[in-house]
Amino acid sequence: MSTSALDTVTTAINTIRTLSMDGVQAANSGHPGTPMALAPVAYQIWAQEMDYDPAVPLWPNRDRYILSCGHASMLLYSMIHVSGIKKTKACGKVLDEPSLTVDDLKNFRQFGSLTPGHPEFGHTTGVETTTGPLGQGCANSVGMAIGQSWLAARYNKPGQQLFDFDVYVQCSDGDLMEGVACEAASLAGHLKLSNLCWVYDDNSITIEGGTDLAFSEDVATRFEGLGWTVYRVDDANDLKSLSQAFAKFKANDAGPTLIIVRSVIGYGAPNAAGTSGAHGAPLGEDEIKLTKEGYGWPADKKFYVPEETLTHFADTMGERGAAARASWDKTFEAYKSAHPELAAELETIWAGQLPEGWDKDLPEFPADAKGNATRNTGGKALNGVAKNLPWMLGGSADLAPSTKTLIDGEGSFSATTHGGRNLHFGIREHAMAAAGNGMALLGLRPYVSTFFVFSDYLRPSMRLSSIMKLPVTYVFTHDSIGVGEDGPTHQPVEQLAAARSIPGLVVIRPGDANEASRTWRVAISEQHRPVAMVLTRQNMPTLCRDKFASVEGLDKGGYVLAEAQGGSPDVILIATGSELYLAVEAYEQLTADGVKARVVSMPSFELFDEQEQSYKDSVLPPAVTARVGVEAGVRQGWDAWIGAGGAFVGMDGFGDSGPYQEVYQARGITTEAIVAAAKAQL
Repeated sequence: MSTSALDTVTTAINTIRTLSMDGVQAANSGHPGTPMALAPVAYQIWAQEMDYDPAVPLWPNRDRYILSCGHASMLLYSMIHVSGIKKTKACGKVLDEPSLTVDDLKNFRQFGSLTPGHPEFGHTTGVETTTGPLGQGCANSVGMAIGQSWLAARYNKPGQQLFDFDVYVQCSDGDLMEGVACEAASLAGHLKLSNLCWVYDDNSITIEGGTDLAFSEDVATRFEGLGWTVYRVDDANDLKSLSQAFAKFKANDAGPTLIIVRSVIGYGAPNAAGTSGAHGAPLGEDEIKLTKEGYGWPADKKFYVPEETLTHFADTMGERGAAARASWDKTFEAYKSAHPELAAELETIWAGQLPEGWDKDLPEFPADAKGNATRNTGGKALNGVAKNLPWMLGGSADLAPSTKTLIDGEGSFSATTHGGRNLHFGIREHAMAAAGNGMALLGLRPYVSTFFVFSDYLRPSMRLSSIMKLPVTYVFTHDSIGVGEDGPTHQPVEQLAAARSIPGLVVIRPGDANEASRTWRVAISEQHRPVAMVLTRQNMPTLCRDKFASVEGLDKGGYVLAEAQGGSPDVILIATGSELYLAVEAYEQLTADGVKARVVSMPSFELFDEQEQSYKDSVLPPAVTARVGVEAGVRQGWDAWIGAGGAFVGMDGFGDSGPYQEVYQARGITTEAIVAAAKAQL
């Protein structure tokens, strides 16, 4: 490389560093040290390695870049600006304006800006996923790598490679300390995902101080044991060694790659290297000036972007990405002629739509007093959807025989077979959910499943599904004290209230077989938010829909299942899930006793709360204050429907080990208790 070329590269790297320093200083908040240290690594990935067209940032076969250490967000924002990524609208239309301007960088961490404190998917073009909670970006990347492999297996044809992109992750000591990253790394190594490269910033610093306070493991040995190929670069500023490491990654077909890069946090002029403010606080104006002088940078210029840096990125990343994208466009045009049905599927995926007739095989179930568990009927509904939605894939955390979430007739996704739709995540609930987010970010329709009590293990990823508005379907079974003999460790009590507390997450607890089937229709219809369905282990009656209201009422979250005889109700029984039939039995007994009772099935608080007030008042008339809520969970959240003075037949502690009928009896969740509560209300 000539001296002038080296100068251009150095200028580009120092542009990234100084933009990051200036952004944090202007906000008086943030982390400048990591962006300063990792600027050469980010430069190498973006300018020299990735196939990414800044003019068409949503090109389906673009390489993906994830900044898992999201606290270093100014690094990503600086890269988006200097690379010239265009802004896109929510519909995917590319606008003739930059994703981020210098003014946007100046507004770092300010209210309403395009440069929030941590990167947010859907908020800023060029951000592939929301990161900040450490380890999440790493785990999302595994889902993306799985998704690429699956798309390639289904859609690539000889001579027509539509999907061969790679996934690059920059991660930190903090990411690799988090359990979710280790779970995800274990899964990626097992599946031999050779399209995945994590670049680990080994800088020996966390917020409290040196990593030796709490972290002394040999990361390379750990990852080799997990099935990764590990390379080392001793100096983050050594672009030649970085280039060689990335070349080895691209040539490696054995499995995922970890590149361990040694850096000095806050790297710059000697004055700035390793300063106490370099990690979690602004450097200060004096320190910034000294650092810029050390770079040979105009000390008094802020947010300075030399024209040669913009030209350099246009000549490297821009030209390479445009050529790759143009070649792909030609391939896809030929593909549409050769494989029109598959091409139509892809266009439907990219449009965020569903295929015609996707719900036509959802099952309907006849009335049955013995009934079935909703995990079983839900599993049949899952298969009814999967039959007509080819890009729905998923699995469980080692529990598919119990959660009934296998897609019949489809193979398993494995290290040797990437076309299977049944995923086996192992006992890794958190990584499973985070990987589901990664798949959803590619436009696939993933579902993940486990016992409901273990939703606690994956909650942070489920929360991020909601923040990112991703239509991930969570299938939770063994939903209550109905688990029985497994006892209180496996009996969810507070989990319903906890799940309902996540804004944007739709929680549905169906009350019989047909409600379970309808739940799948509602879940897949949701295009911009996750759904958690909560299903039973134990059998419960399938209600006669000639006698009771149509199951279509589930779409509104709550509906009148059984109306009071002889006029408006005196008391309303509101129930969900496996307690619905108990409310029906109580209704029949109250009716026989001359009490005018109404039964409301309330499978989803969220969907019901979204309805027009007139509808909600028709189901729960404000004048009828005598109300009884029935659910084998804690009362929290129920007062919105039963009022502070309403009665609640449910749990106020943990469960017990024993046959579920005896546990229900011991905990007072019975038909008799509901009848007594209703009469007491009157």
